[in-house]
Amino acid sequence: MDSGKIVVFTAPGQEMKLLNKKIPELRPGEILVQNLYTTICGSDLHTFCGLRKEKTPTILGHEIVGKVVKISDAHSGKDYSGAPLRQGDVVTWSIFSATEPSDMAQRGMPQKSENAFKYGHALVTDDDCFHGGLAEYTILKPNTALLKLPEEVPLPVAATINCAVATVAGALRLAGELSHKTVLITGMGLLGVVCAAMCRVAGAAKIIAADIDERRLQQALPFGVDQAYLLQHQTIDNTIDVVFDMSGAPDAMEAGIEALGVGGMAVWVGAVFKNRKIEIDAEQIIRRLITIRGLHNYNYDDFANAVAFISQHHQSFPFAQIVAREFTLPQAEQAFEYALKHKPLRVGIRID
Repeated sequence: MDSGKIVVFTAPGQEMKLLNKKIPELRPGEILVQNLYTTICGSDLHTFCGLRKEKTPTILGHEIVGKVVKISDAHSGKDYSGAPLRQGDVVTWSIFSATEPSDMAQRGMPQKSENAFKYGHALVTDDDCFHGGLAEYTILKPNTALLKLPEEVPLPVAATINCAVATVAGALRLAGELSHKTVLITGMGLLGVVCAAMCRVAGAAKIIAADIDERRLQQALPFGVDQAYLLQHQTIDNTIDVVFDMSGAPDAMEAGIEALGVGGMAVWVGAVFKNRKIEIDAEQIIRRLITIRGLHNYNYDDFANAVAFISQHHQSFPFAQIVAREFTLPQAEQAFEYALKHKPLRVGIRID
C-alpha cells in the first residue's frame, strides 16, 4: 500500500477526475485512515454547483467513516475519549483540526481557530491531497478529534456523524434545557430529522416540523415529530419555546421568529451561504424577550455527544433509511447528479 485513488473537483461544470496518488510518509501526530464510506452533504452540493466557493483543486466529502491503518509514533495512540487506538478500528473524526491552544478553542469554539484545517474543503497539493471523503484514504492531522465507533453502527449512518449529527448536537447545546418545551424545526433535510430525534430524546414535550416540501414532512414523522406544517400554507401559533432553523431560507427564519412565545429562543444553523437579508421586528424581539443564536459547525464536545447519540439511538429512529442510493468512488460524478436531481436526505459512496 503506497498509493490511493482520489476524486478531484476543479470547478462547477467540469467533470471530476479520478487520479492515483502516492501516500506520503506520516508527519508527527498524524494517522492514516482507510476511508470506508462517505455521504454527500448539502455543502458539497453547493460547492459542486458553484453556490459555495472553495479553493480548487479540492477533494469534496467530509462526512466520512474509516478504519485506522497506521498511527505515527508521535501520536498519543488514543482517541478523544482516551481509549487506545489499534489498527483496524472503525473511526470517525471532527470535520476540522484546530491549533491548540488558541483563543477560540479556549472560548469553546475551536472550529473558528485561526489556521483551523477543514477536511473536504482543503486545497490539493503535491504533498497533501488525502484530506477528503472522495478518496481511498484520509491523513488525519494533529488536533483532530477522533473516536472509535461500535461495530453495530451501519457505515451509512456512521458517516453522517461528523457533520450533520455533530452540528445538531451543537445546536441543542446552544438551546439549553428542552424538557417539557415546545420545539419548532424549520427545514426537514437531514439536519432537521436528526434535530427532531435529538429533541425527542432530550425530553421535548412537543416537536413541530415545518417545510415547503410535503414529502420531507412525511419523511420526518418517524423521527419523533408530533405535528407537521407546510410553510407558506399554514400559520404556526406563537407559543413556541425554541425554534431551530435548519433550512437557511429567510422566509423560514422569519416564520420561526414570529412563532416564538415570550422568552423564546431561535437557533439558526442552515444559513451558510449568501441570501437576502432577514426582516425582523426589533420591537417584538425586545418586548417578547427573544434570543437569537447562530451556529457554524461545532466544537469537540458536540462531536463526542453526536457519536454517543448515534451509538445509543441509531436503532431508535429510522436512520438506516437516510441514504437513498449508494455509488462507488469511480461513480462520484453520478452520485452528485443523482443527489441534485432527486434531493434525498443523503446519497452514499461506498469506498471498496
